[in-house]
Amino acid sequence: MEKKTTEYLQVTDQDSDQVAGLSTSPRRPEVSYCFYDDFALKGIRVDQLQPGFISCSFTVPPRLTDRNGDLAMGAIANFVDEIGAALIYEKDVPMKVSVDMSISYLSKAKLNDELEISAKLLGGKGGYKGTLVFLKNKASGEMIAEGRHSLFSKPISKI
Repeated sequence: MEKKTTEYLQVTDQDSDQVAGLSTSPRRPEVSYCFYDDFALKGIRVDQLQPGFISCSFTVPPRLTDRNGDLAMGAIANFVDEIGAALIYEKDVPMKVSVDMSISYLSKAKLNDELEISAKLLGGKGGYKGTLVFLKNKASGEMIAEGRHSLFSKPISKI
C-alpha cells in the first residue's frame, strides 16, 4: 500500500542525525564560503572542457539521495542548472540568470553510481543562450536525465 504524503514527508530521527552529522570543509578567509556549493557540488570533477562543451564525473553521495537511495530529483535539477551555467560562464560578464529549465527524468541513479554529466551549447542570440545537459550512468550508459537550460545576461554598456 502506498504511504500517505504526510507519512512520507515526516522527518525521522535518522534523517535529523544525518543532517546534524554533516561536516563542511573550512575555506580560506579570502574565498567566500557557500554551504550550498559544499553540499550540492562537492565531489564533481571536470573531465573535459572546450568552447561549447563540458563533461564532468560525479559519484552519487549519501547527502544527495532520497529515502529510496536514489539521486534526488532536486539534485538532478541543480546539476542541469549549475553545469549549464558553467558552460557559458564568461569572465568579467555579469552572472547569467536562468530564464527557463525543462528536465526529462528518464531513470534513477543509485548511491555510489558514477555519473557522467555533460553539457553542450545549443546557441544564443545577444545575451540569451541555451544549453543541453545530459546525466548518464558511466557503467551502464543508461540516460538518467536530459535538461534544457536557457539563460540571459544583460550586456554591460560602455559609458
